[in-house]
Amino acid sequence: MKYGSLIAAAAAAFASTASAAGVVGAAEGFAQGVTGGGNASPVYPTTTAELVSYLGDSQPRVIMLDRTFDFTGTEGTETTSGCAPWGTASQCQVAINLHSWCDNYEASAPKVTVTYDKAGILPITVNSNKSIVGVGSKGVIKGKGLRVVNGAKNVIIQNIAVTDINPKYVWGGDAITVDNSDLVWIDHVTTARIGRQHIVLGTDADNRVTISYSLIDGRSDYSATCNGHHYWGVYLDGNNDMVTLKGNYFYYLSGRMPKVQTNTLLHAVNNLFHNIQGHAFEIGTGGYVLAEGNVFQDVDTVVEAPMNGQLFSSPDTNTNAQCASVFGRSCQLNAFGNSGAMSGSDTSIISRFAGKNIATAHPPTNIAQWTMSNAGQGK
Repeated sequence: MKYGSLIAAAAAAFASTASAAGVVGAAEGFAQGVTGGGNASPVYPTTTAELVSYLGDSQPRVIMLDRTFDFTGTEGTETTSGCAPWGTASQCQVAINLHSWCDNYEASAPKVTVTYDKAGILPITVNSNKSIVGVGSKGVIKGKGLRVVNGAKNVIIQNIAVTDINPKYVWGGDAITVDNSDLVWIDHVTTARIGRQHIVLGTDADNRVTISYSLIDGRSDYSATCNGHHYWGVYLDGNNDMVTLKGNYFYYLSGRMPKVQTNTLLHAVNNLFHNIQGHAFEIGTGGYVLAEGNVFQDVDTVVEAPMNGQLFSSPDTNTNAQCASVFGRSCQLNAFGNSGAMSGSDTSIISRFAGKNIATAHPPTNIAQWTMSNAGQGK
């Protein structure tokens, strides 16, 4: 399909940037109302140790990142055994045998020796009532991710990049982990060259999460599919989770974009899925997905089969009108260019949104062009 010029009003409604004053804009969807560090006086860490301290203490914080915090080498390296489930070609990821994961491939995967950066394995703990905000395009956390866990709540992560976490190795580290938490907003974040998951919601309840206007950049020298397209994208595996994905750019991946299961309600709205050599959505048992106003461009498989969860794919204008009973409007059609199909008309999912905060939706006409220009850090 052709994408015309942007509508100024739509761009104004979408735009959200960060400045030295702190968080800009407000979360839509399930994490609506999140305040993070609120009106706390901004702090500007200058060392990795200071950043870790601010993120993990018990005070409300607005933490401004105006430089690169490079954790590479800060905890040394580890040489141990691993495996190569996808072969030993130069572009193939190999795996650290964390949690005895390689035992799943005992018979078929060659054994290999792996040397990885230890800092990437365990992300930085983020406590409750924190805003982490990048200044312009300067705020980068390299070699280590973030984790919002153990009952933490009311957290905003905005306008930063998380990069270069053992990209050669599965189980080398995740960029952003959310588990047993509530009210988390991830906005205008870029993740790139990550070992395992770019964003993962763990098996405990994560309650209300919004991921908006972020760039999940799958380009890598190493991948499980050995083609430069990262596989381990976004994994939503909570228990009673409610997740809004709005305005994100999922680029150059091959799978788990996202994987949804285990009593997770997902509203995927106005995202761009672009150049996916593999599958985008993977919907397992307990995954409830409503997808509207998204653009799928050059996506081999939009929904992996078999689909064991439930999907409302906004299939046609007549069916989409049923959204009005809960949303107060019709759901928006999705758009497809050189991509597979997306079928799913389970209207029972609509009622699951009753009484909840629901993100607005726009027609997909200008979504691709706008998202490529505006999603991610510094945009």
